[in-house]
Amino acid sequence: MIRRILIALVAAPLVLTIVYALLDPVSTLMLGRWLTGERVERIWTPIGDMAPVLVRTVLASEDARFCQHPGIDLSELRDAIEKADELEDTRGASTITMQVAKNLFLWPGRDFIRKAIEFPLALWIDLVLSKRRIAEIYLNIAEWGPDGEFGVEAGARRAFGIGADRVTADQAALLAVMLPNPVRRDAGAPSAGVRRLAARLKARVPKEGPELTACLGLAG
Repeated sequence: MIRRILIALVAAPLVLTIVYALLDPVSTLMLGRWLTGERVERIWTPIGDMAPVLVRTVLASEDARFCQHPGIDLSELRDAIEKADELEDTRGASTITMQVAKNLFLWPGRDFIRKAIEFPLALWIDLVLSKRRIAEIYLNIAEWGPDGEFGVEAGARRAFGIGADRVTADQAALLAVMLPNPVRRDAGAPSAGVRRLAARLKARVPKEGPELTACLGLAG
């Protein structure tokens, strides 16, 4: 019985990843909030209906080499480990694909066991899903507000009262720098520190080019 349970636990995310190529998933954090009766607001938005500058800005902030690596950025991970004093200091090496693996299948926290599971899951997700689909899922399941807002559509509406398709470059930068801490950082009423971070991020967002177009299928 225990063996069957373990096999099911291993197989479930592998099968669900294939299913999520077509069906829109929810995160474990969203499920947890539903089970405890807490508020959840998520409006699934196709990546093609988001402002391209918003997609590029989030990628520049969270995973600049998203289109090049196979789910894990080994060079960034190596650098982060060499510089880190604690496991939580390696956050900068967590790719968008790794964050998708965590948000869809794993638990919060920074322990080594979760990281060890996260790595092969990220490789599998990158193998099975297109980069465009991975980015689309991330942008729709990331926590983007202090009161159960998930996904960039809910985040943009809360912060600016507009949809993700109308977000400007300045607003995109403010939304992107919320992601490490969407409870304390507010794009709608940003502190001076958040504004400084957003200005720095905006300055290094790449323009749309052939590589990004091929990777994400976006224009504009």
